[in-house]
Amino acid sequence: MRTQPDAGRKKPATAAKPKPVQKSGAGSVFAQSAQAADALQKSVLDMNEFLEKTAAAQRAELDAMNQSALEDIARIRREVNTPAVQNLARGTGQASPEPGVAGAGAQAFEGLAEELGRTVLGQPEYLRALCVALKRPFVMGAPAQGPRSAFLITGPRCTGRRLGLTQAVQALKRRRAFASGDIAWVDLSLYPTPAQEKLFLQDIYAALCCDAEVVVFQNHDACHKGLLHVVSNLITQGESPLAGRYVLQNGRLVDAGNALVPDAVARLEARGKYLVLFTHLPAEKLADAFGAPVMAALADVCETQPLSQQALDAIAQTQGKALCKKAQENLGFSLSGVQSLAGPAVAACGSAGSAAPLGEFYEKAFRALAQYRLTHDTGGEVSLSAKDGAPFADFGAGPQELFLLLPQSAGAGALDQVKAELSGLVGLAPVKEYVLSLEQNVRLQQRRAAQGMKTGGVSMHMIFTGNPGTGKTTIARLVSRYLKAAGVLKGGQLVEVTRADLVGKYVGHTAPLTTQVMNSALGGVLFIDEAYSLYRGKEDSFGLETIDTLVKGMEDHRDELVVILAGYTKEMQEFLSANSGLKSRFPNIVEFPDYTGAELVEILKLQAKSKGYVLDARCDAPLLAYFNAVQLARARQAGNGRLARNKLEEAILSAARRTASDATADLSLLLPEDFDLSDING
Repeated sequence: MRTQPDAGRKKPATAAKPKPVQKSGAGSVFAQSAQAADALQKSVLDMNEFLEKTAAAQRAELDAMNQSALEDIARIRREVNTPAVQNLARGTGQASPEPGVAGAGAQAFEGLAEELGRTVLGQPEYLRALCVALKRPFVMGAPAQGPRSAFLITGPRCTGRRLGLTQAVQALKRRRAFASGDIAWVDLSLYPTPAQEKLFLQDIYAALCCDAEVVVFQNHDACHKGLLHVVSNLITQGESPLAGRYVLQNGRLVDAGNALVPDAVARLEARGKYLVLFTHLPAEKLADAFGAPVMAALADVCETQPLSQQALDAIAQTQGKALCKKAQENLGFSLSGVQSLAGPAVAACGSAGSAAPLGEFYEKAFRALAQYRLTHDTGGEVSLSAKDGAPFADFGAGPQELFLLLPQSAGAGALDQVKAELSGLVGLAPVKEYVLSLEQNVRLQQRRAAQGMKTGGVSMHMIFTGNPGTGKTTIARLVSRYLKAAGVLKGGQLVEVTRADLVGKYVGHTAPLTTQVMNSALGGVLFIDEAYSLYRGKEDSFGLETIDTLVKGMEDHRDELVVILAGYTKEMQEFLSANSGLKSRFPNIVEFPDYTGAELVEILKLQAKSKGYVLDARCDAPLLAYFNAVQLARARQAGNGRLARNKLEEAILSAARRTASDATADLSLLLPEDFDLSDING
């Protein structure tokens, strides 16, 4: 029998099952593959998006870095173009005129003085001298080392010194002679003692390294003399060696101590800056502080003069225009007649030739207008005028004195209130007479100024001497308010301190502590109670340092501060011998007398009234006899006013015991038996 081929055989049913199973499995694989492809594609898209964002961020960062690099390159080019740097590269001490750091040369100064004269009024000679001083390196060339130039600016305060220099530097920046229109101002009064030396060096270094091309040193007379040699060296030698080891940290000069650090800073260098000494003192005073070599190194002296009447009138007109603009923009007032205020404004300047009173006058006028605007809903037309030297304003209902709109115009009332309190004090007749005389002198000086006469400030520093309890602290508090109300002091605050508040706990702490206390009292009164405790003999170096700092601070702030020292008469006499300049700075020694018995009775009655008590009439005679006897026997030990207060407090406690069980007793009445008057001899 022949065997059929496999192709002709009928396949069993079981052989047919794998085929559909195989088809079904292939579809699942294909589906999974498609899903995997989609996931992969999404992942690729996400990665592309991430890479694009990263690339964009990196491009932005690179653009910023490129921009910064371009700015650095431009800055380096400007620095390389300075005469000082170019001369250093050549190795020569002098060179021919070079372009300015921003590309311009000496031609940038053409017409500069005339341009400045349109803003800085009344000082044509000063402006010409200032332009010459700034132009000098462009014509003569700058030295290879040291400052580009050094010069002096002097003249009375508020006569255009600062404004002229500021405007000149900004104009030279616009004219491309300077790369920067800034000025680095170094206030030397911030370093009154050797304790500020490190801060002094840091600030000098920062000023010399900043972008400003002009560094100005001001208030040298308030700086510790031992620090001025740094400024002298910079001007005369172009550098000043540092005694310690310093290192740069975050752009600041930091004392490295004994640490071995690379690239330590060994000296301060002038770095091709203009170095300017700025003062109101005459040149000879500058020579006393810095010496002849510095004066010889100053190439120019630029000096302002007291402003003339014509210049003050012109400045007043300019201030008036500024007032109109400010009132329109801020208050909605349209001012007319503002030129009429020039007369009283200039009169306020007196004969000193300073423009400061002008600014104060127009600022006060604006505050008065603002005060009126605060109480009214809308602005409008305001007509200004002057009458009898006072400014008036008409808001539509008739003229009224402008300055009376200010809340401060109640100063006269405050003065009357202080006078009333002073008059209400018991006794102290000579003290009251002295305090009232202070106002009389202030008023006299104001009248002289109004008439264009010279005014002279009178020292207000005082010494109060007397036994305990004679009212020294009370009068000091009234004096501070009195001088504020009279217009002598701007702040009027009273800072009360003792030795513990002024004397430091370690070497180098006392002077800064005393200076800090004095600064807190500027504009007011510094009252030092028991001042004799500051001096405990020649071995008390801390106390002597306090006194020396106090004397210097009084001189530096003679127009901003009144110092009152208080203490017992004998001890204060010894204290004044501690410093040769101390007594001369306190021409006003006020002796507080002991209270009489009758005055102590009156004080006790006033204190009782303030506490809600009254004295039976029978108390007068025994109290008077008691107080007279005590004051005769031991006034200093008894405490004067404190004695009256102590007796009152004893009587109040005694009266409380007496009335505790009596429901009908008068709880406000003090009887003779409530007072213990047996301790006459203590």
